[in-house]
Amino acid sequence: MKITAGQVAVVTGGTSGIGFALADHLVRRGVHVMVADIREEAIPVAIGALSGHSAEVVGVRTDVAIEADVQALADATMERFGRVDLVCNNAGVVCELTPMWEQRAETWRWLIDVKLMGVVHGVRAFAPVFVAQGSGHFLNTASAGGLMALPMLSPYNATMHAVVGLTETLHAELQSQSAGLGATVLCPGLVATALGSNSSVLAPDGAAATPGDPGDGMPAGVAMTPGTVADAALAAVEAGRVHAIVGPGTEAVVRQRVDALLADLA
Repeated sequence: MKITAGQVAVVTGGTSGIGFALADHLVRRGVHVMVADIREEAIPVAIGALSGHSAEVVGVRTDVAIEADVQALADATMERFGRVDLVCNNAGVVCELTPMWEQRAETWRWLIDVKLMGVVHGVRAFAPVFVAQGSGHFLNTASAGGLMALPMLSPYNATMHAVVGLTETLHAELQSQSAGLGATVLCPGLVATALGSNSSVLAPDGAAATPGDPGDGMPAGVAMTPGTVADAALAAVEAGRVHAIVGPGTEAVVRQRVDALLADLA
């Protein structure tokens, strides 16, 4: 998919981190952006920071765990712009660091609702629009954790693997409808974002999030910037790649996984 001025993109989790960086890259290229986020108070701040370009930026409060919210987001996008070209299912949270058998059931439900079902809801709401148009692309944010084991983070790890597999299948299904349709899964390594601290604030009763993640407050050069990740993600979309695997050490992660699978063949 070629990203050009005048197109329309939707970015969930768009007020901070990778989501904000994606929105920023897109508006600078003349793409109109619908910013969606569960943190309503953060939306006007993000819109203000994204203003000053030729593209229009609109914000909608959206809880991606709620199907009706995501459908309302799709309806609002179509009402405002009349089309949509790129949907970035990016909203995410992270859980506490503890062994799988000690992870709370509520934490599992929360991660599944946000990180897995959030993507499912995005696909269900926007794919019919894409199919009717004959064009459109999904960019689903996962993690390098969707390609490897992450001890002590099993709910996060499981949902990241699910988003990788979901996107691979989605791409095949979309391509069977039209060559102008596709999907890419973003699998970055360590990124300097506030994912952990934001998750702590958003965790529902009974669920547990770590108060910070490895990217929180990391100095430049240790973790990737969200801008670096966004740039690589959009390049992958334009190249038609199903996987956008970004960051130092990710090549070794992929090779280790493939080698381990091959070694386990009977």
